[in-house]
Amino acid sequence: MSTLADLAGQALKRIRLQQARAELATALQQSLLPTLPQHLPGLEIAACYQPSRDGLDIGGDWYDAFVTPDGAVAVEIGDVQGHDVDAAALMGQVRASLRAIAAHDPDPATVLTRANELLVTMNTTRFASCTMLHIDPRDGRVTGASAGHVPLLSARNDGSHHVRELPGGPVLGVLPDNDYADETFMLEHDTALVMVTDGVVEGPGLTLEAGLERAGTLAAQALHDGLDVEATANQILSAAVTLDHLDDVAVLVIRRT
Repeated sequence: MSTLADLAGQALKRIRLQQARAELATALQQSLLPTLPQHLPGLEIAACYQPSRDGLDIGGDWYDAFVTPDGAVAVEIGDVQGHDVDAAALMGQVRASLRAIAAHDPDPATVLTRANELLVTMNTTRFASCTMLHIDPRDGRVTGASAGHVPLLSARNDGSHHVRELPGGPVLGVLPDNDYADETFMLEHDTALVMVTDGVVEGPGLTLEAGLERAGTLAAQALHDGLDVEATANQILSAAVTLDHLDDVAVLVIRRT
């Protein structure tokens, strides 16, 4: 009987330890989620995040948006390899670094080039993908670059949508001396840009192409139905979490009004 009691006690301790670790992971993840800028003239921005169902229930997906010194808005989304506390910690460092670099030069190609140099010098075994946009709300001019990240989606309130492949380079933190490229395009009125992490558009039985088509269709339909950016992001995320995968997922939607 004492042996059974000892085993039961050990099992209870393990359960309590796992619960404590999960609570710590959740608290860490929540502390790393940014507050998005509100009341931007001409722009609406919303984002949502769902943690992974693996490991410590924490992952490396992130998003961010902030006003730059030139009066534009920098928007980014990315994914650090892994689903553990180390991934979340590195994610926080990468996000803070991108903000700091953009405060001096918000050009997306420059930001990604310098962030890659920084990550390479850290000698980490992990890498990060990222898409970064510089949006001028005054005229809708967008400059964007990608570091090995999922393509951008563009959706209109007439129900149309398309995939926009941004120039850039490989994921951050792997190869030194990379010069990333960017391109500039116009964000028209009543058009939204949808930025996602790979868990939103890939999963068991769902190819990247099919996932992008589904997310684009959902975004365009939401805009056509008059939903705001928060509801649009939540609809895309809700469809993603029905997939039978363990990845964390993030969605960020920007609409020019």
